[in-house]
Amino acid sequence: QGLKPLVPTESPDLIFGTSKPAPGLPAAEPFPNTNKVADLQKVFQRSDGLPVHLKRGYPDRMLYRTTMALTIGGTIYCLVALYIASQPKNQ
Repeated sequence: QGLKPLVPTESPDLIFGTSKPAPGLPAAEPFPNTNKVADLQKVFQRSDGLPVHLKRGYPDRMLYRTTMALTIGGTIYCLVALYIASQPKNQ
C-alpha cells in the first residue's frame, strides 16, 4: 500500500462554480456594478444652496426630519423625566 501523497494530485470539482449560466436566466452584463462615482460627484458638487446631507432629494429630507423629530422628542422626554424625578415624594 505504501504512503499516500499529502496533496491530492487532481483538483477537486467546484461545488458552486459553473462556467455556463443557468438555463432560463437572462444574460447578465459582465460588470453589473458599474462605477457611479462620477454621477454622484455631479450631484453632490452642484451649487444649489442645499447642504450635502440633503442633496439627494426626498429620502434625505425625510431621514433628516425624522432624526430631528426623534432628537427633539427625546430631549423633551428627558427634561420631563428629570422634572418628575426632582419633585418631592408625598408620604
